[in-house]
Amino acid sequence: MAETFSFKLIATDGKARRGLISMPRGEIRTPAFMPVGTGGTVKAMYMDQVRGVGADIILGNTYHLMLRPGAERVAKLGGLHEFARWPYPILTDSGGFQVMSLSKLRKLSEKGVTFRSHIDGAPYEMSPERSIEIQGLLDSDIQMQLDECTALPAKPKEIERAMELSLRWAERCKAAFGDQPGKAMFGIVQGGDSAAMRVRSAQALKAMDLKGYAVGGLAVGEPQAVMLEMLEITCPELPAERPRYLMGVGTPGDILKSVARGIDMFDCVMPTRAGRHGLAYTRRGKINLRNARHADDPRPLDEESDCPAARDYSRAYLHHLVRSQETLGAMLLTWNNLFYYQKLMQDIRAAIEAQAFEARAAEISEGWARGDIPAL
Repeated sequence: MAETFSFKLIATDGKARRGLISMPRGEIRTPAFMPVGTGGTVKAMYMDQVRGVGADIILGNTYHLMLRPGAERVAKLGGLHEFARWPYPILTDSGGFQVMSLSKLRKLSEKGVTFRSHIDGAPYEMSPERSIEIQGLLDSDIQMQLDECTALPAKPKEIERAMELSLRWAERCKAAFGDQPGKAMFGIVQGGDSAAMRVRSAQALKAMDLKGYAVGGLAVGEPQAVMLEMLEITCPELPAERPRYLMGVGTPGDILKSVARGIDMFDCVMPTRAGRHGLAYTRRGKINLRNARHADDPRPLDEESDCPAARDYSRAYLHHLVRSQETLGAMLLTWNNLFYYQKLMQDIRAAIEAQAFEARAAEISEGWARGDIPAL
């Protein structure tokens, strides 16, 4: 296993990239989708299952873990990998996105953010240094800088102020992180929907010579066209030899279009959250198992899937579980969804290596557009 963090490009097809991140705890095949394990668990899954669907890395949420059970407690119990029984790479976010979303409960300054817990109202402080300290206590492999994510739409001066603050915080996070050869700290490009701000942010972060770069502040309610335009502007400004991570994205369609623009890593709660709300992602698009059309349907979600949840259970049974709010319904649909997302990433990686990404992406999109099989 690798002793240091490294990234190598294996193949490119247009702007789409097939790569490999190597770290002491394992390799991450890119483009990669990271299941979100907010509070140290990927909801409705156990870790062997998460590994079994093909995940190389999961995401942990610094904000939630610092509040409960507490970063110091996790450290005493052996770190997040031991605590959650996941011995492979973990990426932790900085906690910034959640703290910034607590607009009525937080105060922002150059030093950092003071806020009150959404759980019990207890006061907390989060500075760039404290964010890196917490992520170190969790012992995550890829750690994110603390940043200020601007809600869109926003005024240009507000976008610029938040972007400049995030750059100063990136410098402080880099200093706090220091030299950890087996781990990485990523900077986060901000700049809202301003092309000029995005370019300035990306260029300044590039000059810091970080091990990886994220694009933040997108998929926060803006139209998809705006997100894609910002990626087209931002990615060419980032070093080709470092991984690029689009935070909080997204739908399968978002992933295909973002890979086509040079993104290597993704995370999103969508497949797990959808699974808890009766929604299944399939090669035929998204299927709502709450719908009455499935009540008497003996057919599986997808007879060609290698996932038992999609292949072996009838739509009628899944419909019954969802309508009855049985825990097993959420478990099976989450399993299906994460399996589908990882199969999508596997298809993308193979297509890039075969120099056939554009054709494969069109084929996948056509399958979604055709929709589900007719009702009985």
